[in-house]
Amino acid sequence: MKLYSAWRASAPYRLRIALNLKGLDYDVVPVDLVANEQGGEAYRALNPQALVPTLEVDGHQLTQSLAILEWLEETHPAPALLPADPFDRHTVRAMCGVVACDIHPVNNLRILKALTALGVDEAGRTAWAQRWIGDGFAALEAMIRAHGRGFAFGDAPTLADCVLIPQIYNSARFAVDLSAFPAISAVAGRAAAHPAIAAAHPNLQPDAKV
Repeated sequence: MKLYSAWRASAPYRLRIALNLKGLDYDVVPVDLVANEQGGEAYRALNPQALVPTLEVDGHQLTQSLAILEWLEETHPAPALLPADPFDRHTVRAMCGVVACDIHPVNNLRILKALTALGVDEAGRTAWAQRWIGDGFAALEAMIRAHGRGFAFGDAPTLADCVLIPQIYNSARFAVDLSAFPAISAVAGRAAAHPAIAAAHPNLQPDAKV
């Protein structure tokens, strides 16, 4: 497996966590987003959307992080990152959706660049990100209080943690105050102590710039 990744981008971070939790070997191929390497002809041949991640497996190029997470669960079911009960599986997927559909897309690099082009200054961009992260985290806080027992759902990592932990990392970049979200903060602390999750941290990636 080859994971085309950018060190602090949320979507490949999700996959690094899942791949590590499942004990799968993979090679990281760095993609420099700042230099717009993803927009070049070579990378577009792998991923026409020109986004990370791409997971290359046996000649197949897999794109879109949530779809890849589901593929990993289907093809490498142990350890399971979705609960057995269909209602519980829905809850985990809904948690993933809050981040991947409602928080992350409006705060990623493309959107921030677009806001800059529209004349929004750094303070405005930060306020924008804080607003959407705060709204999403408020919903997740309630869900984790209801369903979490150390992790976002239950007492072991699920796909929800794979998606949530990178967003918590991003929240620090935008100076989001997590004191209003004690359940999310507790999950972050528990995840940081998990070796597979800790190994996926952006600062430990080959292309990290810290």
